[in-house]
Amino acid sequence: MIPESKIKELVEARIEGTKLFVVEISVSSSNKINVLIDGYDGVSINDCIDVSRGVEHNLDREDQDFELEVSSAGLDMPFLVPEQYKKNLGRAVKVYTHDGRKHEGQLFYVDNEKIEITYQEKVRVEGRKKKELVTQVEEYFFESDQKEKKIRDTKVIISFK
Repeated sequence: MIPESKIKELVEARIEGTKLFVVEISVSSSNKINVLIDGYDGVSINDCIDVSRGVEHNLDREDQDFELEVSSAGLDMPFLVPEQYKKNLGRAVKVYTHDGRKHEGQLFYVDNEKIEITYQEKVRVEGRKKKELVTQVEEYFFESDQKEKKIRDTKVIISFK
């Protein structure tokens, strides 16, 4: 079996100096290699071809036969690495937490430990009869003891407006 670390090394060498990044690499017991890439400016078919050729030309089929598939992270896929969060700053997202709840808002802030989303909520303001729209900020963590604050999945909300 071809080690994932070797594939990751080859992919990272190929995309170095570009706006692409590795999302996920998996190698099955039958040497089916799946490489998932993304980029700050998107991923073209030529990017996938280039990465595929870079990996394939550095592996020996005589030594171990393999099947290689390089693709881009789809719009409907959950984010898997912090770079995907950074790429989607300012976009509408759904955050699913470990307590099973879904939270929607605009991705406002990202670092290596947490994200923050903003959302509009109608709140009763003291001294007024009508509720007013107020912008709220909520933070969620990649690692947390609180299930209601720990991120399970995050996906972009796709809008065709």
